[in-house]
Amino acid sequence: MGAEPVTVLVTTDLTIGGMTCAACVTRVEKKLGKLAGVTATVNLATGRARVRHPEGTGPEELVATVEKAGYTAALLDVSGAGRSADDSSGGREPAEARRERERLLITAGLALPVLVLSMVPAWQFRNWQWLCFVLAAPVAVWGAWPFHARAVRGLRHSAATMDTLVSLGVAASFTWSAYALFLGGAGDPGMRMPFGLVPSASDGVAHLYLEAAVGVPLFVLAGRHLEARARNGTGAALRSLARLAAKDVAVRDGDDERLIPVERLAVGQVFVVRPGERVAADGQVVEGSSAVDLALVTGESLPVEVGPGSAVAGGAVNAGGLLLVRATAVGADSQLARITRLVTEAQSGKARAQRLADTVAGVFVPMVLALAVTTLGFWLGAGADPQAAVTAAVAVSVVACPCALGLATPTALMAATGRGAQLGVLVTGPQALEGLRHLDTVVLDKTGTLTTGHMTVAGVTAAPDGLGRDAALRLAGAVEQGSEHPLGRAVTAAARRDRPLPRVTGFTALPGRGVSGRVEGRLVEVVAPEGELPPALAEARQAAETAARTAVLVRVDSVAEALIEVGDTVRPGSYRAVDRLRRLGVRPVLATGDREGPARAVADTLGIDEVHARRAPEDKAGLVRDLVARGHRVAVVGDGVNDAAALAEADLGIAMGGGTDVAIGAADVTLVRGDIEALADAVRLARRTLGTIRANLVWAFGYNAVTVPLAMVGLLNPMLAAAAMSASSVLVVINSLRLRTWQPAPTGRRTR
Repeated sequence: MGAEPVTVLVTTDLTIGGMTCAACVTRVEKKLGKLAGVTATVNLATGRARVRHPEGTGPEELVATVEKAGYTAALLDVSGAGRSADDSSGGREPAEARRERERLLITAGLALPVLVLSMVPAWQFRNWQWLCFVLAAPVAVWGAWPFHARAVRGLRHSAATMDTLVSLGVAASFTWSAYALFLGGAGDPGMRMPFGLVPSASDGVAHLYLEAAVGVPLFVLAGRHLEARARNGTGAALRSLARLAAKDVAVRDGDDERLIPVERLAVGQVFVVRPGERVAADGQVVEGSSAVDLALVTGESLPVEVGPGSAVAGGAVNAGGLLLVRATAVGADSQLARITRLVTEAQSGKARAQRLADTVAGVFVPMVLALAVTTLGFWLGAGADPQAAVTAAVAVSVVACPCALGLATPTALMAATGRGAQLGVLVTGPQALEGLRHLDTVVLDKTGTLTTGHMTVAGVTAAPDGLGRDAALRLAGAVEQGSEHPLGRAVTAAARRDRPLPRVTGFTALPGRGVSGRVEGRLVEVVAPEGELPPALAEARQAAETAARTAVLVRVDSVAEALIEVGDTVRPGSYRAVDRLRRLGVRPVLATGDREGPARAVADTLGIDEVHARRAPEDKAGLVRDLVARGHRVAVVGDGVNDAAALAEADLGIAMGGGTDVAIGAADVTLVRGDIEALADAVRLARRTLGTIRANLVWAFGYNAVTVPLAMVGLLNPMLAAAAMSASSVLVVINSLRLRTWQPAPTGRRTR
């Protein structure tokens, strides 16, 4: 028998129009899920669907399926940095938003006189009810038309949504009022109608519900408008990333310079970045020096000095001199585009709590309709006045709209992922946030993670009565100019930092020992510190060995002048990061392929108790598997190819932003600014985010648990029910918006 063909799955992103509540989300997901091999995740806040489907299922079929469900759909391009960002708010087109704002204003102008006259009996002049009817008619028909249209469209597809509930409430209130005016005696001149927060039945049918007929669409439209504005705020961080992309770039070709759209910039071209301009694309500086501000790209708080050979990221601001940069990555391959894409993808996911909420919302609307009918039947069967029965049924249908359920998680997730991107923390989705929330152990690589990964001069000790520290370092750096060894480059870089270096002649490499040469007529040797040394230099050599650093001796004309300590230095934020993680209840573990001495020295410096040295990549992965098997929630932080296996084995993989693409690809979280202290920020942000989501869901469920029974027993006015329903959605979004202003703990403060 031949092998069965392998099904290739691809991902397509769609923008979905016409969704108003979590019931709509569930319906779209179910419709798409009925296609063979298709799974979909729909986000109410962003108005997007991420669909995984077989290669043979075309996007046109997906769009047609959504449209058959009663919604609109279109393909979404998220490949670039800026194209999708304008849609990131889950937003509607500006023209549609403008039309809805106009509808709200006109509805308010017509509805407010009706509300005032209905609620203030003293102002009810002769035939006031007919004026209210004339004003209420366009509100109930035209103002509420979006709800009526979507309700009818849903009925054609055998679906009931929030719009069904609102439409029924408006129609019932207005129809009853029209009947009372024309046939029930409410149209008599001089008719007066009392108003109370708790509805009460009056004699016969001479009671109007025009305030409910205009109040329900007014409050729901107002709630939708405020909700849309607030949701727009949750995507502000993503749009700010898009605005970092330059529109035009000045390309240098020989002595000529021409301005071209940034989309036409190609890898290898040299472009100009003047002071105050944004870097158009990722590149390498070929000429000039300056300081670049990366705060909005990677979260770096201080400008970074760059010069020839330095890498710069697109979107950074040139704060100093003129730079010539050779493009190394453009368009969708740039760091800014990757950050935008990762944030966009993260906002497409769902937390476990939201999946439960969407499942409940899928059956919620039919349940509410059944409760409204049951309430109406019960009141009528109990002999109550028909208008009291209608009041209770309308209040039930209006108050129970599940808008807040659908917005509880995605708005918080949008705000949190956007804020994380601003702080240099990129998460792949809600699962990563949940992993950060429950983290109890973090396995840290040493080189490139806790340390800089580059050899630097850690200290210079000069012999008493000799040339002195600076002179000895200057001569050693001059000799090492001819060396390609990392140790020699570190010495040269330190010596060249403040002054130019003299030339070296007669350079000689001494295999296994060091280098020598003549500088300014003197014989200078930079060699391993063997044999007997002056007491000060001997003490320095012992201190270097204790700290697991490499020591080299500088001899000038055969006289020992200084001892230079070279090593991979600990990152400035590593101590604070480890301390903050420990305060957050996360146990740090050091695992490295380096020797025991350097590993133990770094661990002692940072206060890490558990150290695993000389660990090959498979050994690191085995260590992670063992920790997971013992019941720990484990994260791995690394930056190299050798960390990829351990990153994939962990409950949560965290990559340093300056690491390899392999490590970043295997990670769930990327620390863009390459600062391990950002991990503690990520843990705190995750805990705050999931706490916000829980609060939103408790409010959404609790609101319905309280208001629905009140409406059923006739203790809730339909107009106030509409206001309460709209307010619940707005409050959920506003609570999520608080994450936009979340701040990392200042250095030195305890973090919980």
